[in-house]
Amino acid sequence: MQKSNETTIAMKVSAVSIIINLLLSVFKLAAGLLAHSGAMVSDAVHSASDVFSTIIVIIGVQIAGRHSDKDHPYGHERLECVASIVLAIILFATGLGIGSEGVSNILSGHYDALEIPGKLALAAAVISIITKEWMYWYTRNAAKKINSGALMADAWHHRSDALSSVGAFIGILGSRLGFPVMDSIASVVICLFIIKAAFDIFKDAMDKMVDKACDPEVVDEMRAVIEANPGVIRLDDIRTRIFASKIYVDIEIAADGNLLLKDAHCIAEEVHDKIEESFPQVKHCMVHVNPA
Repeated sequence: MQKSNETTIAMKVSAVSIIINLLLSVFKLAAGLLAHSGAMVSDAVHSASDVFSTIIVIIGVQIAGRHSDKDHPYGHERLECVASIVLAIILFATGLGIGSEGVSNILSGHYDALEIPGKLALAAAVISIITKEWMYWYTRNAAKKINSGALMADAWHHRSDALSSVGAFIGILGSRLGFPVMDSIASVVICLFIIKAAFDIFKDAMDKMVDKACDPEVVDEMRAVIEANPGVIRLDDIRTRIFASKIYVDIEIAADGNLLLKDAHCIAEEVHDKIEESFPQVKHCMVHVNPA
């Protein structure tokens, strides 16, 4: 039931993202062409790539939401990481494509031949900044609510688009103030923002693919919960690994060696339940009891 609700939230956010990005990319492309702004055309291409990336997120969340089966007893959550990696590659390629023409214009040295962008491009940049920043916070809040890595990656894509629009605004304004090359410089700045976002998304996804341990703060919180149990004499070992958007925990505790097996089992069960209750993102917790 919870998994179904998470998928519903992700689908709703993704649908809103697709509609807004389609409208915004068409508007920015028209503004860039009519106002003769290469930076705004580049920004429009970035927004258009958001539509494709959101579709990838939808596919990733849908597959990751499937229940465990015989061939995948640990579930399908890691496919969200695959979606994030594909998204990072698309972002990286988009960034390089956007920056190449800008670099070419800058290296040409023929700045007087460059066209001065119109006011429409400047207005489009402002509208884009406001819209994409709102989309970032809207998607980010949903991603935190359902703990979705793919949705969080899409949120950062919105933020990178907002930042690229800031670069476009500066470039267009600079061109209108008498520095035509600023529009091309803005295209390169947009490229750098996009490539940085791609790197961050890729690194986060890879960390989750290779069973990276939880942050030390989270482990310390788990340690406190375990040691608070009256039946636990000491905590011998605790290991964590991030499995996509979920956490797996392996714990070894020491209890009175003279306890009956059923009593030792009860202590282990109490620790298990307390960990999963205190940390909702924990999907699986294994507790082993050693005699003290």
